[in-house]
Amino acid sequence: MVPDSQLADNLAAVRAKITEAALRSGRSPGEVTLVAVTKYVSAAVAQQLGPLGCHDLGESRPQQLWAKAESLHAANQSGSIHWHLIGHLQRNKVDRTLPLVSLIHSGDSLRLIQAVDEAALALNRCIPTLIEVNVSGDPAKHGFKPAEVEPAFASMAALSSLEIRGLMCMASREGDLDQARREFASLRELRDQLRQVAPPNINLRELSMGMSGDFEVAIEEGATIVRIGSALFEEIDG
Repeated sequence: MVPDSQLADNLAAVRAKITEAALRSGRSPGEVTLVAVTKYVSAAVAQQLGPLGCHDLGESRPQQLWAKAESLHAANQSGSIHWHLIGHLQRNKVDRTLPLVSLIHSGDSLRLIQAVDEAALALNRCIPTLIEVNVSGDPAKHGFKPAEVEPAFASMAALSSLEIRGLMCMASREGDLDQARREFASLRELRDQLRQVAPPNINLRELSMGMSGDFEVAIEEGATIVRIGSALFEEIDG
């Protein structure tokens, strides 16, 4: 399949902004992973990203991830795609989701993280997972409160089939870029504090933060993973 030229242009523009933001913050662009969030486009559009060199795809809902993963598998692209589950994962959907994902961004409670570990043990896999932190304090959002993360470390460190790789957050929906910057900075500062007390088998190198409207600010504040949807798919049909 020949990729849509508009999609290629959008992807090039996003990559250029990632590069510029990384350089502004004194970092290498190679330190930032772009996850293309495909929830508003069809599997046929998502399929075009692989030939453009974008192999990390994300979905917010497990059911949508299952469907797109199946479609891309049928198109013989499954081996080149790394699926990311970036939205809330209910425990009754863990078993079907784990075989498909390379990284779970939304480890938003100890009960869920323990359920992922149990299911991963049955699969004989180690599942990379990020701890979702509710930095905004929005009661409608999922995630650990910042003060709850360190007390949960002992329980997390005891899990055998789950690898904690870092932290994830979502900026306030109602806030502006300055508010987003403060929240991203607070996640980075929390990560830096937690690194000093984290057990040896808990690695906090990743910071998943920033979406289409604020990913440049997120990179300037230390994001290593950005989750971008609408900026990639502007003027794309399907």
